[in-house]
Amino acid sequence: MSRVRVGTCGFSKSRRLIYRDLDAVEIQQTFYDPRVEGFLERIREEAPGGFEFTVKAWMLVTHEYNPRLWRRLKSPVPGGRESYGFFRDNEYVRWAWEETVKAARRVGARIIVLQSPASFKPTRENLDRLRGFLEKYWPEGYLLAWEPRGEWWGRTDLLEALSRDYGLVIAGDVLRGRLPPEGQDLLYARLHGLGGGEVNYKYRYTDSDLERLRQVVLGGPWSTAYVMFNNIYSYYDAVRFKQLLSGGNPK
Repeated sequence: MSRVRVGTCGFSKSRRLIYRDLDAVEIQQTFYDPRVEGFLERIREEAPGGFEFTVKAWMLVTHEYNPRLWRRLKSPVPGGRESYGFFRDNEYVRWAWEETVKAARRVGARIIVLQSPASFKPTRENLDRLRGFLEKYWPEGYLLAWEPRGEWWGRTDLLEALSRDYGLVIAGDVLRGRLPPEGQDLLYARLHGLGGGEVNYKYRYTDSDLERLRQVVLGGPWSTAYVMFNNIYSYYDAVRFKQLLSGGNPK
């Protein structure tokens, strides 16, 4: 049976409840701007033993300029907005990545999540950029989990090669059929709701959804599974899923 860690993407309820009832949180503030040192140190100090944080990489590493997202920056950044995103190999993306790794270190995370948008398509240029990034900038002692969106899921050959060649953890919404490549030892499931497009954050998982999720998580070959809910009901759905895993009925 897999060792299962159940959590949420972000603090959708009070930290007290999250710490009490769940196993992990994927920190979302770092996606918008990881320069939140005081916050990261505070939650690391207050979290109980055994609770785990993972960190979502800064959007400046993974996403090209988006005015809606850039409004969330804490302070100005060096270089022009065209310098960032899509794993570009330049001093600006490298700086943004170093800030991400600093944040992971501050909060004691061992997994950094890279989520790329659907506009980052599986072209030769983008594949080369991603491979170059993994070869040059993988921080020692960390696991990298990449959730691609869009067309990458139709290129399982590329996902398998990236997992095999680099040890990259391919993450995805397993209830949408986005399962890890064969041979991957760790499952990192990010659950964004069902229906709609890539995400449906307003979705609330049904009992049958959670039972199907249980079968996927416990039926796979991985030794460890992270199940991270990323919808507006994430806390409630995560608690219900933990109850189901323990043999109870989700309420």
